[in-house]
Amino acid sequence: MTDKIRVRFAPSPTGYLHLGGARTALYNWLFARKHGGIFVLRIEDTDMQRSSEAMVQEILEGMHWLGLDADEGPFFQSSFADEHRAAALRLVEEGKAYYDFTPKAETDDRTIKERIIDRAKAQSAIGKERNPYRDLSLEEARQRLAAGETATIRLKIAEQGVSRFEDAVFGLQERDYADIEDLSLVRSDGHPLYNLSVAVDDINMQITHIIRGQDHLTNTHKQVLIYQALGAPLPKFAHLPLILAPGKLKLSKRTHGEVVSVMEYKKRGFVPDALVNFLALLGWSPGDDREILARQELIEQFELEAVHKSGATFNFNKSDAREWTDPKALWMNAEYIRTMPLDELMPMVIAQLKKDGLWNDEYEGEKKEWFLRTIDLLRARFRTIVDSSIQGRPYFSDDFEYDQAAVKKNLKDERLKDLLPKLANKLNTIEEFSHDAAETALKGYSEEQGVKLGLLTNASRTALTGQAVGPGMFDIMAALGRERTVERLRKAVALLGTQ
Repeated sequence: MTDKIRVRFAPSPTGYLHLGGARTALYNWLFARKHGGIFVLRIEDTDMQRSSEAMVQEILEGMHWLGLDADEGPFFQSSFADEHRAAALRLVEEGKAYYDFTPKAETDDRTIKERIIDRAKAQSAIGKERNPYRDLSLEEARQRLAAGETATIRLKIAEQGVSRFEDAVFGLQERDYADIEDLSLVRSDGHPLYNLSVAVDDINMQITHIIRGQDHLTNTHKQVLIYQALGAPLPKFAHLPLILAPGKLKLSKRTHGEVVSVMEYKKRGFVPDALVNFLALLGWSPGDDREILARQELIEQFELEAVHKSGATFNFNKSDAREWTDPKALWMNAEYIRTMPLDELMPMVIAQLKKDGLWNDEYEGEKKEWFLRTIDLLRARFRTIVDSSIQGRPYFSDDFEYDQAAVKKNLKDERLKDLLPKLANKLNTIEEFSHDAAETALKGYSEEQGVKLGLLTNASRTALTGQAVGPGMFDIMAALGRERTVERLRKAVALLGTQ
């Protein structure tokens, strides 16, 4: 086996990239990067009926978006079927496996449930009673095959002994041979089965550490027996506890839908590094109270032994579209948007504005400085990149909606019918329109009219942006400029009394 650490992520293309799968990929990637190893991507597409080329592409796109590009691959497990069969035939030749000619008991008129029950009974019987074909000579087996009979290839499991391996997360794992049936390696139609394919691929790809979900823990004993039969050294294993939904339910694609899809996070305006940060802490911690960790810090701090044994809970409120995902994920995303270098944020913002029809090529030309200042002003309140279009619309377009709750709250005072137009006139006379000049003018106007400053600032905010909250009032005026500020204050009179 190679001295260089080699890990792999091996998703099945029967669905989109799930948050649990993404976390598994991330932990493999972090481990490889920390130890100068190789991260391999292998698509386990042997379930041809359920596998989909579209799902393969979504998995690849999701990993690329997260920045988890593989050093080798993607490889496709189906392309190695001949190698899987060759390994099984070698075990037969060595007397470690045998041809099982037990006829299929399944018929077309039985339900799937009945077939599953019968199969479980058959496997149980094999585990407790010696298979009649186990000691069939290889010569006789070949004669029966030549005569047209079909057979499954099974691995011979010793009647006494214990399978054991050390797991980096869950510690020593043991299972009596008596509890393991003679393992099916190849179906009677020549199709290699999962445990054989996985073990052979991991051996051939020289995988040194297998980091995967806890749901594979029981499979590992079977794969250990295949490793041993093939005379290959065991890799180190680390099984990750499941990510749980509220109520300690398993987080699943079928039950929880888009909330677990990685590409949904891209669509809804997540920063890739923020989602990576969030996923890394969903079952692992650096040993202190830090929650915001840059990618390089994650690489430096990550240890398999620090992965928690209990499942992490992914909290979300499916009934509230505003809180469609875990609140901590949204908070973390907002922190990244607020603090990341502006030049790293801008490509994502620009893409969002182009998508929503708010982009103007002048923002990369004569208005570039203004555009950068405006995004820097607004981003403190963004939770996702989508907010650059929602909260930014009043700055990038004159076609925006007024929040009716804000209108009702801030534009209800009848005095504003007179106050706002006069304020617009006063602001229009400022020699050099700026933050400080607008502040001086508005405060002076408030004193002149004998009204509270809050009445004018709140009314002006809603008149200018349609919203009740946002950046500082005078920052808004400076960003919008004299012409739009004056025009919107005058137009806002029409909104008075609409609630």
